[in-house]
Amino acid sequence: MVTHIVCHKYTDREEANKIAPMLKALVGKVPGLISMEAGADFIGSARSYDLALVAKFATREDLAVYADHPEHVKVKEYIHTVLQNGISVDFED
Repeated sequence: MVTHIVCHKYTDREEANKIAPMLKALVGKVPGLISMEAGADFIGSARSYDLALVAKFATREDLAVYADHPEHVKVKEYIHTVLQNGISVDFED
């Protein structure tokens, strides 16, 4: 199992409420994407990111398909118009 974790900070933290459902909607559209949890941070402290996502894939190859899949690319292109900073980590368990 491959876990993909991402945290984003946006130019306007309210963007997280728009983007989280867009990410969740990728399940069933992107082959190999088993699950997607995404949500907006509700605390909003100085050290917080605005959105976190946790996606699960069976294999590294499935993660690679997700990265370039047209439905994901659409969401990613929108995100990059409002993204201030992001971090990610991928691991196998």
